[in-house]
Amino acid sequence: MDKSKVKYRVLLSVVLLLFISDSLVAQHIETLQQDKQTSIRGLSVVDDNVAWISGSKGTIATTTDAGKTWDWKQVKGFEKSDFRDIEAFSAKEAIIMSSGTPALILKTIDGGQNWQVKYSNADTAYFFDAMDFDTPKHGLVLGDPIKGKFVLMETNDGGETWSPYKNPPDALPGEAAFAASGTCLRLSCGLTYIITGGSGARLLTYHGKKAWDYRDIPLTHGKPSQGGFSFACGNGRGISVGGDYANDKRTDSLSAIQLTRNLFVPAEKSPSGFQSCVEYISGDTLLSTGTPGSNITTDGGKTWTKIDDISYNVCRKAKHGKLVLLAGDKGKIGILKL
Repeated sequence: MDKSKVKYRVLLSVVLLLFISDSLVAQHIETLQQDKQTSIRGLSVVDDNVAWISGSKGTIATTTDAGKTWDWKQVKGFEKSDFRDIEAFSAKEAIIMSSGTPALILKTIDGGQNWQVKYSNADTAYFFDAMDFDTPKHGLVLGDPIKGKFVLMETNDGGETWSPYKNPPDALPGEAAFAASGTCLRLSCGLTYIITGGSGARLLTYHGKKAWDYRDIPLTHGKPSQGGFSFACGNGRGISVGGDYANDKRTDSLSAIQLTRNLFVPAEKSPSGFQSCVEYISGDTLLSTGTPGSNITTDGGKTWTKIDDISYNVCRKAKHGKLVLLAGDKGKIGILKL
């Protein structure tokens, strides 16, 4: 081969590597808030300015300037509640869901100044894990199984009233969902998804017909701390993440890609440790996060690259915009910079 061609190819390879390296360096997370006495797992980003968070000790907070400043509150009368998920519709209207006893769903229409209880259940068998809406009127709340069926509560009036879902999915013995980031339940891509853990790692999908579709996912499972924790779909594929929160440095079987209804394949290069949340950003780009740090993929989940070492529980993108925020323990809130 001509020496000039060899030199050109070597130079081109170096340039490409530098470009990829610079791109990954450009993708980073900046801390916006920290040192609050609450563990945040609920996060809802409305647009490029408005976002809400919810967490332990009855804590909620709102921002209207893309996370630069936050208005922190404790929900009066619910200071001991653990609000594991939140769904916000504007700077004024939001719904929060608590895990533990009693199982609660509350709603505000005045920016969190006042909250009304829309659902309460003192039965200790009820443990809510996640909440999602596909329209401002229709939403679901997911709870751990009772008598072999996952608990699903449904609203068709914007969270004003809640009723048991008529066709909840079956659960395996020892199977559950994780109240880790509010994303084990997704109403997206025109379907309803539930990702599970414990004795099994499965994706339960409802296509609007009478029967649920049950598919095994190649993720670590078998123990109460293991399984699928989060699911996201976009650009024609679904991405699952999880692992073992009791051994969060474990790096095998942490992510899988759903290529077709029946075909799930493991990531070629997994995220660097347990991940509790994955969020679709755009194109083939997704962000995941967990206690060992955050990871990004730009090839649809085939390979993941770690971009941050800080522990977060949840990451969410704006419903109407590009803002991406993260939240975690001790009131920590971060922003993804692309």
